[in-house]
Amino acid sequence: MGGIAGCFPVAIGWSAVTGSLGWPMLVLFVLVFLWTPPHYWPLSMKYKDDYDDVDVPMLGATRSPSQVGLQIILYAWATVVCSLLLVPIAGMGLVYTVSAAVFGGWFIYESHRLYTRAVRGTEPRPMRVFHASITYLTLIFVAVAVDPLLPF
Repeated sequence: MGGIAGCFPVAIGWSAVTGSLGWPMLVLFVLVFLWTPPHYWPLSMKYKDDYDDVDVPMLGATRSPSQVGLQIILYAWATVVCSLLLVPIAGMGLVYTVSAAVFGGWFIYESHRLYTRAVRGTEPRPMRVFHASITYLTLIFVAVAVDPLLPF
């Protein structure tokens, strides 16, 4: 439920600017929804002991690092695929397309890196994915804002 609440600013902002609720807004809404788990689960891995101490059953506290890492990978891929749907649905241009592919590739890479480290039994370094996720989403929304302003 918290993931859905975090998506509403996209819908509110889109409708305030365009006066409508269209497919591009829905894609952005789903994008933020899919992004939330691979953004938050690394944080729950980092602070596993804190969640355990207060009996809050976050995935990062209740499952092994490799299980969490696999879920992060799946959601990261889904997030990036969703971001690329804006190209045909919203008519995004070259700047957005390249940005979504490059930044999405980096986000997926960091997710796979966390999983690989967890499977090998080394410190998964979840904060790398956490910080990558924040940077990824920020740059995606910058690309959404800038792309329509450019002539190509």
